[in-house]
Amino acid sequence: MSESGNGKLGLIAGNGRFPFLLLEAARSHGLTVVVAAIKEETDLEINDLAALDPGVRVHWLSLGELSKLIETFQKEGVSRAVMAGQVKHKQIFSSIRPDWRLAKLLLNLRTRNTDMLLGAVAKVLSDEGIELISSTAYLEPLLAKSGVLTNRHPDEQELADIEYGRKIAFGIAGFDLGQTVVVAAQACVAIEAMEGTDATIARAGEIFRTLEDESSTLARRLTVIKVAKPRQDMRFDVPVIGLKTIQ
Repeated sequence: MSESGNGKLGLIAGNGRFPFLLLEAARSHGLTVVVAAIKEETDLEINDLAALDPGVRVHWLSLGELSKLIETFQKEGVSRAVMAGQVKHKQIFSSIRPDWRLAKLLLNLRTRNTDMLLGAVAKVLSDEGIELISSTAYLEPLLAKSGVLTNRHPDEQELADIEYGRKIAFGIAGFDLGQTVVVAAQACVAIEAMEGTDATIARAGEIFRTLEDESSTLARRLTVIKVAKPRQDMRFDVPVIGLKTIQ
């Protein structure tokens, strides 16, 4: 990964551990990291890191403050930035209070799905001299490789479920509806929408428990399939499965 030209990297931090992993990796490359922390999303632990490391600077802002984000990065001399971490859909679609710049952007959107919104934000940042780069920058060692990643290989039934679920998952991903499906014995149990991967898996478990009985034709296990979108924009939408999801 090429270094940021002036030794600074902007980090637009959502929730979860992803922002911290990226922060640690960027610091290991000698970069000063300017964090735009989102209120009610970014873990407060980010303040503790900044207090201990002069190479980390944290600025807190509300989700709708696009102008403040731009002004913060410009004052700090940031010309390259990354987005890392999730933002709750409730914040994006119901709790957001847009400033004038974001309000103007929203009025000009054809649709308000996440990809369209964040793509428009990336364009505004670019127009202001701030390049949004891939969220996987500096994190290549953490990306999953092709193949089986555990000691146990999928059995014949699981492979059949994976193949069945992949077709459905690619279908919904192509419409930007979700990227995760849960199947059992080649029957679709749950499809991801706005709730996210973890909630989809939990919902599938609840549905499955209501269907399970001794005469059920469903296998007594679920298979989760998650895929990338056909044109996944890695600047702000990386398909991930973290420890919390596995648990």
